[in-house]
Amino acid sequence: MKRLLTRAATAALLTGVAPVMALSQIVEPTAVPEAPVFAAQGEPNFVKRSDVFEYRALDSYSEPDFVKEFVEAGKLPPVKDRLPREPLVYKTANMPDGNGVYGDVMRHVIGGRPEGWAYIAGNGQGWGGIDIGLYECLTRTGPLFMIESEDLAPMPNLARNWEWSEDGMQLQVNLIEGAKWSDGDPFDADDLVFYWDHHVMDPEITPLNGATQDTFGKGTTMEKTGEFQVTFTFTTPRPEAVLYAMAYGTFCPGPSHVMAPLHPANSDNTYEEYRNAFPPGYMNYPVMGAWVPVEHRSDDIVVLRRNPYYWKVDEAGNQLPYLNEMHYRLSTWADRDVQAVAGTGDFSNLEQAENYVESLRRAADPNSPARLAFGPRTIGYSMYFNFSGNGWGEPDDRRQAIRELNRNPEFRKGVTQVIDRVRLGESLVKGPFTAQYPGGIYAGTSFYDADSTVFYPYSLESAKAHFAAAGLEDTDGDGFLNHPADVLGGANVQVTLLASNSYQTDANLAEGVVAMMEEAGIRVALDMLSGPDLDATRDAGRYDWMVRRNSSEYITVVQRTTDLAPVGPRTAWMHMANDEGELDLMDFEAEMVETVNAFIATNDAAERAELMKKYQKLHTENVYSVGLTAYPGALIINKRFSNIPPGAPIFMYNWAEGAVMRERVFVAEDAQADHELFPETLPGEPGGDGPVTVN
Repeated sequence: MKRLLTRAATAALLTGVAPVMALSQIVEPTAVPEAPVFAAQGEPNFVKRSDVFEYRALDSYSEPDFVKEFVEAGKLPPVKDRLPREPLVYKTANMPDGNGVYGDVMRHVIGGRPEGWAYIAGNGQGWGGIDIGLYECLTRTGPLFMIESEDLAPMPNLARNWEWSEDGMQLQVNLIEGAKWSDGDPFDADDLVFYWDHHVMDPEITPLNGATQDTFGKGTTMEKTGEFQVTFTFTTPRPEAVLYAMAYGTFCPGPSHVMAPLHPANSDNTYEEYRNAFPPGYMNYPVMGAWVPVEHRSDDIVVLRRNPYYWKVDEAGNQLPYLNEMHYRLSTWADRDVQAVAGTGDFSNLEQAENYVESLRRAADPNSPARLAFGPRTIGYSMYFNFSGNGWGEPDDRRQAIRELNRNPEFRKGVTQVIDRVRLGESLVKGPFTAQYPGGIYAGTSFYDADSTVFYPYSLESAKAHFAAAGLEDTDGDGFLNHPADVLGGANVQVTLLASNSYQTDANLAEGVVAMMEEAGIRVALDMLSGPDLDATRDAGRYDWMVRRNSSEYITVVQRTTDLAPVGPRTAWMHMANDEGELDLMDFEAEMVETVNAFIATNDAAERAELMKKYQKLHTENVYSVGLTAYPGALIINKRFSNIPPGAPIFMYNWAEGAVMRERVFVAEDAQADHELFPETLPGEPGGDGPVTVN
């Protein structure tokens, strides 16, 4: 801390604050406080990847009786002809309740609204598990929460296996052979080429949550090298992280046989027309997932029916999925939890901390239809600064002045010490749920190192001393800090804080930040937006600060690794390059970029661990983000469902909908209910009216 104190004293002299006073008010960093013990957290049964599934041919295959009627009527090929020669086979020993039976529905409630089905063109499906049921990706990461650490690596999926070249500059990916889209069209390397050439590498396409030109490293190419094979060529040797980037929701190809004719490269469509060519009312959109969209009623419901060409089976040869239908009631995110606890919904990721106590109370009732299973503290919120100082988003004078403050280390240290994380957590939920979170990598995850984590404790007086060291003081006596006289004429410091209004937790945290900053003399105005408006505002750089729930980069590190630092012009949304592609990195950011690139380039476990220690120190010591709080989520699941893996987190390597492997979830015959909206039907032709019967 000696350097910090010297800097504070120097700044205090320049701003007219007595240096002795500034020094006496600074509170030095400490160890991160221990999180409260929370005994309700579950633990997974750890296994090897090979214990979960394999690819092999079986002697015979089965399907639901009503699907057999389609075969007998000549409207569907036999099941063995709809499956690959060697389908993906889930092993019975890894299923908590064994092989299942067909029938029933899983009813979801979501707060999002589908924009359309062209996921790779930029449409959102409303989240809440819709897209995870529709799309399959080259690799799979959701079930990795149960995989032993020594065997931790992405699971094969559409990519059956892969092989690195001797020099590590190429990766040959071999796809599953003989799999088909839900309309029976063959899946092959052409689908990947279409996705890569006309989406990933097309600067006019902005995926909502998919791969970009930076995802696999600048200069990376992909080419078709066989009917079921593609080869990636990299500019750095053996970037293992790309295998995680091939999972949901980054590298999930779309059906080229229906999308390619409408792409601007092959038609007169504009990119906007192409993005909206498959609206929510376009039924039976071809997918590789277990269920197909067959009904959309605006502001009411989305219904998915079983995919008769799904390419996964159990060891008894039963074609999956077991469940015939998926429902998504279009309500609110808060209503999702309420309905799941009440039993009118079947599945929810309980992640709004404000609902925890009441949900636990109701679930404790022996007659409750649902059970709660808490996982690790992998829900975390941070407040991020806009660090771009060289023109991204064309900031006006006020925004530019705030960006300059954001780049001032004394200012950032002041901001983080304004935050009373205990009070902020208790404003969400009282009890042993929330933990003080300094930012960066989460405690309890693989790459977290407590000794490398710098924690600036709450201290209003220390925060004010840091602000003084940054050149801010209340010069007009109105209780709020002013810029120096040569900046905006000494006007009050006025910050806009961007946050989502779709979730009560986001709103509560943002409002808490506003109130705490006001106590320190910083006036903050809330800009609460939702959905596309929020994303557009963020991506355009029209914000000063942003409260945001963190993604997987701070949980697993091996996923979305390029999000950890601005390694490219558009990889870190909190620091984008200007229109000329120039990044004005601060010195510590340059070190972070170097560290992240080194992590991506090595496969040595010990070296990776040391690199992440360095990253965590750089991130937390320099307050790259202001950690707000971290807490566990809970899976709410109706008790009638079987094959729910123990200890499944609501979000770790993927969302719980992917982690629990819903395609192998079933309901015992004596527990099944009459919830199907389209019984005895299958998806029809793409773009048609919905499901069809055998007659």
